[in-house]
Formats: sequence, C-alpha cells, structure tokens
Amino acid sequence: MKKAKTAAEAETMVLEALPNIGPAVAGYLREIDIHKPTDLKGQDPYVLFQQLCGQTGVDYDPCLLDTFIAATRFMAGEPPLPWYRYTKERQKTWKVNTLKTS
Repeated sequence: MKKAKTAAEAETMVLEALPNIGPAVAGYLREIDIHKPTDLKGQDPYVLFQQLCGQTGVDYDPCLLDTFIAATRFMAGEPPLPWYRYTKERQKTWKVNTLKTS
C-alpha cells in the first residue's frame, strides 16, 4: 500500500496509508472510533492510548503510544517520522503524566 507523504494527501486515504500504521494499529484505532486519517486531527495521542487501554482492558505496550503520537503529529502537519523517534518524548511525558495521576 502506498503511504501518504503529507497530511493533505492522507485526508482521502485509509488509516493504513499513514506512516507507521499497519493493519493491527489501524484496528486498534478503529476500536476507539478513529476510522479515517482526518479523525486523528486535533486528537491527543495520550488520551487515545488511555481510551484504548480502558475500553479493551488491556495494558498495551507503550510503543503503541509512540505510534499514536507519530500519527497524530503527522496529521497535524509534521513530517512523517518513524514511531521510535517519539519514544524519548513519551518516556519523559508519560512519567510526568503518571506522577500527576498518582
């Protein structure tokens, strides 16, 4: 499948056309009512991840959160980056979020 190179190009495509999104991740997004790339615009990836974990009762690997960050940032107009480029940011932010909720 051809991957979108810009958010504008992705707007008329399926979730799997987004960088870093394959069938499994697209399935997770659909479980939380994200059905097309434009549904990701303005979304908070941390909230999406928490919603997925809460809705399914599964503690997903935080790397999935990195993928959600990559996808939401891409749809916000940032360049397509590999999901693992967001790992350090997530580790720093997630610790802060965890401390705030403890």
